[in-house]
Amino acid sequence: MLKKIAIYMVHLYQHAISPFIGGKNVCRFTPSCSEYTKQSIEKYGIIRGTYMGIKRICRCRPGGGFGYDPVP
Repeated sequence: MLKKIAIYMVHLYQHAISPFIGGKNVCRFTPSCSEYTKQSIEKYGIIRGTYMGIKRICRCRPGGGFGYDPVP
């Protein structure tokens, strides 16, 4: 149940907030950080998936990585 709520919250962010701040046009990684978080929650559960998403967001900075970075 919490897993579905977390995925819904990411989905809500993707459609309600992300378009106003640039969306996929400003993402350094493919898939985007929000999509990566959603996929990691689906695959690993809410705790580990959220942790992986936070780690990914922390790497999304100037001087950080870029390019294709799928969920392991």
